[in-house]
Amino acid sequence: MKKGYKQLLAEAEAVVTGIEVAEAAALQARDDVVFVDLRDPREREREGSIPGAFPCPRGVLEFWIDPESPYAKEVFQQDKRFVFYCSLGWRSALATKTAQEMGLEKVCHLKGGFTAWKAAGSAVETMAAKG
Repeated sequence: MKKGYKQLLAEAEAVVTGIEVAEAAALQARDDVVFVDLRDPREREREGSIPGAFPCPRGVLEFWIDPESPYAKEVFQQDKRFVFYCSLGWRSALATKTAQEMGLEKVCHLKGGFTAWKAAGSAVETMAAKG
């Protein structure tokens, strides 16, 4: 193996902006900021989400960002700042690097992810159970 996840994370962290929970919380209510929840739907249902976050499972991010993709989502075509997050900040660091490489200019990730958000006592939106 040429690169493991630790090296990939180190490379991503060297070129992306990571923000702390306090800074993210200050951005949360702004109209020009979109929080993007990269976690799996089951994680969101089990743990909740940051209120108002746009759900985008990590596996579809590239297809939803690219305006030429048949799966492109309008949210990523807006001139807004994007705050990506996952559970611990690993997927979001890698996703932020990828998004920057794809041309998103105003993108960062939440250091420590949703775990840090919850630990800080920040607002959590519970997801409606399917059934």
